[in-house]
Amino acid sequence: MSPRSAWMFNFAGWILFTLSALGFVWSTWRAGDMIGLAASLLFLVACLAFLVPVWLLRPGRRD
Repeated sequence: MSPRSAWMFNFAGWILFTLSALGFVWSTWRAGDMIGLAASLLFLVACLAFLVPVWLLRPGRRD
């Protein structure tokens, strides 16, 4: 597997985790669960923190 393909799988996984976190934020917000909301916001921030190095260290298209 090329470095670009491996990167695409990693990136897609983190995007899916981020979308999942947004879903948790939305559902806990609607339910009025403040502890769940805090936990889901932390999950969202963690996903975004993991996305930063994945994006910055992406291989070039020719790799």
